[in-house]
Amino acid sequence: MIKPLKTILAGATLLFGLLLSGHVWAQSSQEAPKLAAPVATTTANVAPETLPDNPYGLGALWAQGDAVAKGTLLILVLMSMGSWYVIFTKFAEQSKMQKFARTAQANFWASGSVRQAADALDAASPFRFIAEKALEGATKHEGLLGSVDFNTWVTMSIQRAMGTVQSRMQDGLAVLATVGSTAPFVGLFGTVWGIYHALVKIGMSGQASIDKVAGPVGEALIMTAIGLAVAVPAVLGYNWLVRRNKAVMEEVNAFGSDLHAVLLASAKN
Repeated sequence: MIKPLKTILAGATLLFGLLLSGHVWAQSSQEAPKLAAPVATTTANVAPETLPDNPYGLGALWAQGDAVAKGTLLILVLMSMGSWYVIFTKFAEQSKMQKFARTAQANFWASGSVRQAADALDAASPFRFIAEKALEGATKHEGLLGSVDFNTWVTMSIQRAMGTVQSRMQDGLAVLATVGSTAPFVGLFGTVWGIYHALVKIGMSGQASIDKVAGPVGEALIMTAIGLAVAVPAVLGYNWLVRRNKAVMEEVNAFGSDLHAVLLASAKN
C-alpha cells in the first residue's frame, strides 16, 4: 500500500509542476506584446518626423528682405553671370587666336608674295588684318606721306594694326576687373544693410535672445559670402586671361616683326 501511495503522490507532484510551468509561460507570452507595444509606438512616432526647414537660409533672406536687399542680391547675381560669360567667351576667342597663329606660322611664309599669303589666311584671322594693313601702308606711300621714310611708315602701319588687335583682345577684361574689385563691397553693403534692419527689428521687439539675434545677423552675413564668391572667380579669371593674352601677343609681335622685314626687303628689290 505504501508504494502505490508514493507513486500516486509523485505523479500528482509532476502533473502540478507541469501545469504551473504552462500557466507561467502563458502569462509571459501574453505580457510580451504589452511590453513591445510602447517600443513599437515610440518607433512609429519617431519615424514620420522630418527635419524642420532652415528658417535662416537664402530663401528666408529673399522672402524677408526689402527692396534694397533684393536689389543688392540681384546685382551680385548679374555680376557673377557677366564675369562667367566673359571668361568663357574670352577663352574661346583666345583659342581661335592660337589656331590662327599656328596657321600663319605654318603657311604664310611659304607663299610667293605677301599678297598671296594674306589672301590664303582666314578672313577673321588677325594676322590677315595685320598683313593687309601693312600692304596698304606700303602701297599708299605718296603725296604728303611720301615725305615720311618708307621704313618708318611701314613700321607705323604694322604697329597700329597690332595695337588694334591687342585692344580687341582686351575687350571684356575690364568687366572682370570691375567685378573682382567691387563685388566684395557690394556684398558688404548688403550685410551692413541687413544687420541694420535686423537690429531695428530686435529693438522694436524688445527681445535680445540668441535666437532673435543669430538668425537675422546670419542672413545678413550671407551677402558678404556671396560677394566673395562672385569676386574670387572674376579675379582668377582676369589673371588667367591676361596671361593667355600675353602669350598670343608674343605671336602677333613676332609676326609683325617678320612681316616688316619682308616688306622692306621686297621694296628694295
